[in-house]
Amino acid sequence: MGGLPSKQVVNGVDGRARAGTVSVGDRLWTLTGSRTVQTTVTAVQAVKAREVVDVVTDRQTFRVAPDQLLATSAGWLPAAEAAGSAVAWTPPRKLCRQRLKARSGYEFGYWVGATCADGTVGKNYVSLIVNDAGFASRYAGCLTVATGLAARLEPVTRPSGYLQRDLPGFRVRVVASYLADLMRQYVGGDAHHMRQRFPRVVLRDDATFDGFLDGYVDGDGHRIRGDWGCRVVTSANVPFLREWAEVIGAKFTPAGAPGRASRLYISDTWRQRGTFQREEHPLLLKESMQANVLEVRPHTATGAKPFTLYTYDLDPYPGFLVNGHLVRAPG
Repeated sequence: MGGLPSKQVVNGVDGRARAGTVSVGDRLWTLTGSRTVQTTVTAVQAVKAREVVDVVTDRQTFRVAPDQLLATSAGWLPAAEAAGSAVAWTPPRKLCRQRLKARSGYEFGYWVGATCADGTVGKNYVSLIVNDAGFASRYAGCLTVATGLAARLEPVTRPSGYLQRDLPGFRVRVVASYLADLMRQYVGGDAHHMRQRFPRVVLRDDATFDGFLDGYVDGDGHRIRGDWGCRVVTSANVPFLREWAEVIGAKFTPAGAPGRASRLYISDTWRQRGTFQREEHPLLLKESMQANVLEVRPHTATGAKPFTLYTYDLDPYPGFLVNGHLVRAPG
């Protein structure tokens, strides 16, 4: 039968709710694959029981019936048997935020490339501060097309150590934790310029990669004057440039001294080398993570009063989130 005690918190679409207050028609959050989605309560049952367990994970502790099923890496397991396993989990505090539908294409690639080169990815925002109004305008336009989020230019001043005075500049700043997490996902989890990985999501198609090249060059590169027919980008992140060089079939030699900026030359005819290969990578954020079950503690009702456990029938998904952990009723 499974079930949750009346005071156990579940993750409702309208906010956190106690299990005993959930009613037919309420919407709960759940996970399908790597994404959070909504499911609707179609029936509620209440049963009496004398046994429950506390499931202690490295994220949080929650209380359920011993036979309540948890979504573990080994499949659905009864809570009483889940010690040592990993349960599907998502941060509860992020459930209420706006979700984006990123679209691949030139604008998407440009936004990713410019952010990798010259942007900042904070905890809940993505920004770009540059001196060139044209570059800032292109960045804002591409970000909006790629994500649907409104972005605009703001005039700012930037200190110049060389000139010993403030210089006028332009900032594009979008506050959206989903966008910041998405960018971190694209570059391997850490968006710091020295630690970010090459964003292989830009290899989805030719237009996206062309946008990435233009965006990165606008941010941290330039075209070589004369008849060279190539552009050059600079970075001290050698693994990033080395992986990029393999994609375009370019020779790459890092700078001799550690920490010095290295250069990658991008020929206008690089496509003729035939090294570019399309790859499929998810555009949407992977919202499903894991919580490790540290222990399971049994509890028995004392005295004459048993626990009241609540179970739900749900549509279209049978699972739901309890403190961010994915569970469902047995059967």
